[in-house]
Amino acid sequence: MTAHTPPTAPFRDPQLPLAKRVDDLLGRLTLDEKISFLHQFAPAVERLGVAAFRTGQEALHGVAWMGPATVFPQAVGLGATWNPELVRRVGDAVSKEVRAMRAKDDRVGLNVWAPTVNLLRHPLWGRNEEGYSEDPKLTSAIATAYTHGLRGDHPTYWRTAPVLKHWLAHNNETDRATTSSSVRPRVLHEYDLRAFRETVEAGAVAGVMPAYNLVNGRPNHVSPYLAEHLRTWSDEDLLVCSDAGAPTNLVDAEHYFDTHEEATAASLVAGVDSFTDHGTDSSQMTGRLRGALERGLLTEADLDTAVRRQLSVRFRLGEFDPDHDPHGATGEFDTPAHRALAQEAAEQAIVLLKNDGVLPLARDTRIAVVGLLADECKLDWYSGTLIHRSTPLEGLYERFGAERVEFAEGVDRVRLKTSAGAFLHVPVAEGAADEVRGAEGALDPALLAGRTDLPPLTTDAAGTELALVDWGEGALTLRAPDGRYLSVAEDGCLRASADQPGGWVVQETFRLEPHGDGHLLKHLGTGRHVCVSADGVKVADTDPEVFELVVAERGEEAVARAAAAADVVMVVAGNDPHINGRETEDRTTLCLPGHQERLLRAARAANPATVLALVSAYPYAVDPAELSAVLWTAHGGQAAGTALARVLAGDVCPAGRLPQTWYADDADLPGLLDYDVIGAHQTYLYFEGTPLFPFGHGLSYTSFAYGGLTARAEGETVRVSFSVTNTGDVTADEVAQLYTRAVDASVPRPRRALLDHRRVTLAPGATAELDFDVPLGAFAFWDVAQDRWRVEPGAHELLAGASVEDVRLRTTVMLDGEPALPRAVLTKGLAAAGFDEQSGIEIVDRTKVSGDAVTAAGPETGELVYRACDFGRGVSQVTVEVAGEGTVELSLDGGPALAVLSPAAPTSGPYDYVALSASIAAAGVHDVHLRLRGPLRLAHVGFSG
Repeated sequence: MTAHTPPTAPFRDPQLPLAKRVDDLLGRLTLDEKISFLHQFAPAVERLGVAAFRTGQEALHGVAWMGPATVFPQAVGLGATWNPELVRRVGDAVSKEVRAMRAKDDRVGLNVWAPTVNLLRHPLWGRNEEGYSEDPKLTSAIATAYTHGLRGDHPTYWRTAPVLKHWLAHNNETDRATTSSSVRPRVLHEYDLRAFRETVEAGAVAGVMPAYNLVNGRPNHVSPYLAEHLRTWSDEDLLVCSDAGAPTNLVDAEHYFDTHEEATAASLVAGVDSFTDHGTDSSQMTGRLRGALERGLLTEADLDTAVRRQLSVRFRLGEFDPDHDPHGATGEFDTPAHRALAQEAAEQAIVLLKNDGVLPLARDTRIAVVGLLADECKLDWYSGTLIHRSTPLEGLYERFGAERVEFAEGVDRVRLKTSAGAFLHVPVAEGAADEVRGAEGALDPALLAGRTDLPPLTTDAAGTELALVDWGEGALTLRAPDGRYLSVAEDGCLRASADQPGGWVVQETFRLEPHGDGHLLKHLGTGRHVCVSADGVKVADTDPEVFELVVAERGEEAVARAAAAADVVMVVAGNDPHINGRETEDRTTLCLPGHQERLLRAARAANPATVLALVSAYPYAVDPAELSAVLWTAHGGQAAGTALARVLAGDVCPAGRLPQTWYADDADLPGLLDYDVIGAHQTYLYFEGTPLFPFGHGLSYTSFAYGGLTARAEGETVRVSFSVTNTGDVTADEVAQLYTRAVDASVPRPRRALLDHRRVTLAPGATAELDFDVPLGAFAFWDVAQDRWRVEPGAHELLAGASVEDVRLRTTVMLDGEPALPRAVLTKGLAAAGFDEQSGIEIVDRTKVSGDAVTAAGPETGELVYRACDFGRGVSQVTVEVAGEGTVELSLDGGPALAVLSPAAPTSGPYDYVALSASIAAAGVHDVHLRLRGPLRLAHVGFSG
C-alpha cells in the first residue's frame, strides 16, 4: 500500500486569504500556547512547526544592539535632511541589513521598533535625538518614508514590520513612568495624534508601542485612544507592543491598579498585544495572564484578539511561507551602496546656520580643528557598532591634507594627588585586547558588564596624566593616555577600561565636589566616592579620598596655540549622547557646557576667523554674533567626518534645514511638563518671541529666487504652484517650504503651519516648477464646540519660502468652510475638558477606562473658559458632575459668580461622581467661566429649565 501524504494545514497554504490562515493557526493553539505568545519572547510550538518569535529589534538609524552594522545619522539628523526619498532609502538599507544579520544570528528580530514619531516639542527632552521634528507634518513625512523603506515594496510580504514609538504625548524623561501629560482636545488631535495618524494611514506600519507616561491621568498602556483612534486608521491588524517593564509599572510605580492581574487584563483589553517585561523570563507575565483568566478579568476571546494580531504580522513577514518569501534568502550588509548612502545622508543632514563668506574653505586654507568632538565619532544608545569611522579631524586630514590641519582637543590635562602625596596611576595593560562595548551584540545591552580583565588603578609618586572633560552639569570624564576612559566595574574598582562612555547606567562619569582644600571624586554611576586603600582604588560608601587637582594644561591654552597659527579655526562642540540629555535624563539648559564655552572663547580671541561646528543631538543657545560661520549636524553616523569636511570644502553645498526651533534663551521655554503647545506658545506654530534660528532655517553656498505663486481651491483640494530658480553659480539643493495661516481665525491658530515641502536639486540658472495638491483637511482645526474637525470659512494665507520666517511669496485663498456655531449647551452641556482656554488646570481621567475630567493643577484656583455658549431663551438650573472635594464657581462673560457648588462631604473616591445643582438665570449667547478650588474633579456641566 502507498502511504498517504498528510494534508497541508490551511495556515501553510499561501493561496488562502490571510485572515483564514490566521484563524486556522489560532484555532490549533492551546490556551497555554496562546498565553505564551503574549510575552515578548514567544516560544516555539514544535508540534505545529511554529518557530519562536520575539517582538522588538531596535533599528532607529541602523540595526542596533546586535553588533556591527551600518550606522546612519541620528533620527533628528535624518529629519534635518527634509528628504523623504533619502530616508526611504535609508529604511530600505536598514531592513536589508536586518535580514542579512538574521540569516547569521537568529537573535536579530524582524519586528523592528522604529521609528520614533514623538514630536520634538521641547528641546530639553533627553531623547530629542530620537525624533524627527517638532512639526507633525514633517515628522509624518519622514516617518512614513522610513517605514516604507523598512517594510519593503512587495505587495504581500514585508521585509521587516515597523512599530512606531512612543504612543503618546511623551517628551520628558524626568519621572517618565509616573508623570501625566495634560493634553487638551485640540492639542491631542492637531498635534500629538497627527504624526501617528498620517504615518499609520500611509500603510507601512505594523503597530505602535505605548509610552511609559500617563496622558490625562491614565497610563498609555490602558489608553482608550488605541481603540478609538489608532485601530480606525488601518485595515491591517496592528500589533501593540508594551514598552519594557511598563506592564509592571502600572502597579509598582504608578499604583494605578492594585494587582498585576488587574493591570495586565486592563492592558490587554485596551489593546496591548505583546508584553515586554522581565526580559527573556516570560513566567511572570504568563502567570499574571492565567491569574486574570481565573479571576474572570479576561476571556479566551480577549487572548485570541491579541494573538491574532501578532500572527497577522508574522504571516506578513513570510514566516510561514519560506518558499514564497522574497526577502527570506536576501539581505545586504555593509555594502558599498550602504556606505555611500550613509555618507549621503550625513551630508544632507548638515545645516549651515550662519556664514559671513568664510565658507566654503579654499583648498590651501590652513585649518585648526579644535574641540572636544573634533576627533570623535559618537554613538548613542540606539546605535549599532561602527564598522567604519570618520571623525571631523580625519575628514579634514583626508580632504585638505594632514600638513594643512592642526589639531587641539582642548581637554584639561590633570593629575589627581591623594592626601598622602601620591598620584593616581593607570598601570600598563600588557597584552590587553581592544574591546568595543556591544560589539558581540546583546538582546539587552543594559546587562553588559564592565571589564575586569584590566588592572585596577593604583597610586605612585609620579601618577598618570589624565584628560579631563567637563560635559556640564557637573559630569566629567577622565581618559588615560592609551585612550581608555576610567570606569567602574561590578567589583567597584577603578580601571581605564572603556572605549567610550556608555551603557544604560554610565560608569565613566564623575563629579569633583569641593571639600576642604581639595575635592572628593564622586562616581555618578554608583553614587559613591572614590577611596584609596590598601586593596586599591575603589568606590565605596566610607572614607572618601580628598584629591588635589593638579592641572598640567588647560584646554584653552592648547586651543589658542593652534588657532593662532591657522587661517581659519573650526571649533567642534556638542554633546556626548550618553551624558546629560539621553534616555532617562532630560537636559536642564540650552547653554553650551562651560568647558566648551571656554574653548570657543579662546579660539575666537586667538583668531577672528572662527567657525563653530555643533555636533549634537539637540539645539543649543549660542551667540553667533562674533563667529564667522556656524553649522549644526546631529551625530552623523559612520561617515560624519567625511561629510562635514566635504561641506566645509564646498564639494557639497549644504542644504539641511532645522527640524525644530532653536531658542535664544532658557527663558523662552515653557515648563518641560507643560504639553499645551497652544496655551504655552510652544514650537514655531505658536511661539511669539524671536528665535535664535527658526524652524526650517538653513543657508546655502548659492542663492535661490522664488516666483509665480498661484493657488486655487478645487473641491476637496487646494492646488498650489510656484517656481524656484538657482540664481547662483553652484549646483545645490533647495528646500522649498509651503505654510499657511488662517487670516481671521475665531480661535488661536498657528502663526504659520507647514503644509508641504519639496527638496530639489538645481544646477546654476535652472528652475523647478513645484506643484502641491493640499487636501482641504490640512486647513482644518479641531473644533471643541462641535467635537470634530472644521475648516473655517474665509481667507487663508499661503506662504512660500526657505524657512518659516524667510517667506518669499504670499497669496490668499478663500475657502468656503463651515461657519462657527455656538455651543449647544442645552442639549449637550459642556464636557469639562472641551474648554477654549484654561489657567492652572490639569486634565485627568474620568474613569480608569475612558473619559476626561479636569481639576485644579495645584493649590491655587484653576480657571476655564468656554466661548459662545448658547442658552437659547433661557435656563434656570446648572448641574455639575464632580468627585472629590472643593468648589465650582460659575460666571458669565467674566462677571460676578452666579453659582457656587460644592459637595456636602468629600466623595468616597476620585471616580465616584455626584451631581450638584444650583439655580441660575441665563439666556442668549455667553462665555462661561468656571473656577475650580480644591482637589475636585469636574467631568461635565449641564444646563436646564
